[in-house]
Amino acid sequence: MKIAKSINRLGTEAVYDIFAETKKLIKQGKKIIDLSLGQSDFKSPNHVVEAAIKALKDGHHGYTLPNGTVECREAVSRKIKNLYNANVGSERIVIMPGGKPTMSFAISFFGEPGGEIVYPDPGFPIYESMIKYTGAKAVPYNLTIKKDFSIDVDSIVSLINENTRLLIINNPHNPSGSLTDKSVIDKLAKGLANFPHVVILSDEIYDRLIFDKKEIPTFFNYPDLYDRLIVLNGWSKTYAMTGWRLGWGVWPENLVEHVFKFCVNNHSCVNTSAQYAAIAALDGPENHLNDMVKEFTERRKLMVDGLISLKGVKCSLPGGSFFAFPNVKDTGMNGEEFTKRCMKEAGVAVVPGTAFGKFGINNVRLNFATSRENISKAIEKIDKYLK
Repeated sequence: MKIAKSINRLGTEAVYDIFAETKKLIKQGKKIIDLSLGQSDFKSPNHVVEAAIKALKDGHHGYTLPNGTVECREAVSRKIKNLYNANVGSERIVIMPGGKPTMSFAISFFGEPGGEIVYPDPGFPIYESMIKYTGAKAVPYNLTIKKDFSIDVDSIVSLINENTRLLIINNPHNPSGSLTDKSVIDKLAKGLANFPHVVILSDEIYDRLIFDKKEIPTFFNYPDLYDRLIVLNGWSKTYAMTGWRLGWGVWPENLVEHVFKFCVNNHSCVNTSAQYAAIAALDGPENHLNDMVKEFTERRKLMVDGLISLKGVKCSLPGGSFFAFPNVKDTGMNGEEFTKRCMKEAGVAVVPGTAFGKFGINNVRLNFATSRENISKAIEKIDKYLK
């Protein structure tokens, strides 16, 4: 059997290997505290679940338009207007089965041999995976040069040249949890005015999970960029709907037709009843979100205080998401060694920083979207094995 060479350029997510190993060990009777997978322990809101059930009972289970139902796209448009006072027509919105299709499609549109795509490192691993798959040159910008992992505009701009096709931004950031302030994004947007050939993919999936009463400096703030701006978002984080596989993207008008064709060729359409649930989530009450952010704020403090109490561990305070990304170099181990020993000796599953890029070699990612009891026990177990 001979497969296309491009298939061998695809990467994966190490977190799924760790997740599988965790499940295997638990099945064998071992006690493992899982701080690896990027999903919260909150349940999807009841009114969202009920909307999906009602849709199924009412017979709404057939095909829909490949870019999503008109009603679902209009609900996204209303939400963008409500949150960011930005006017984005529903014709520019495409409903996707999760967040990954938006990034995969965007990278496919602009990635080809001879082209370059600039992306964050550490960063979500599928960025680099898809860039290499297309044959484009993957150009990482190092987020570890700042202690808080925020964006350094000058570093990014220095990487842009005539071959650059796409710039990927992720704010709040996975895996570090960093939040880059609006003043920095303002500077970046201004700098990008000098590179009109570069398209921007802004991954804002954690836009509502932000701490300390701060707000996301969304790229919707810059209408002058709309003709080359793709915004990725969805329901998974804000509404605790990871397994529902629901996402949305906002695209430049001249790309929508191409996205439509990708949807037709890739997945036909998004689950119909899930789109009814998606509308209920966007239009309904958000008490759950206030509860989530309040609880995550407490867990964040518990996690970070615990980490910096550990011998040889340093950790900045995450501004968003539900991840901490401590540096473990002073323990005498790099991130991969620390991760292996955490699983084997402490019974705690974490993710090595290299799962998110070469610049994360001295870091590990921990998820604090779990119970306070789990966090406290995990810190205690890690502390014991480090001594």
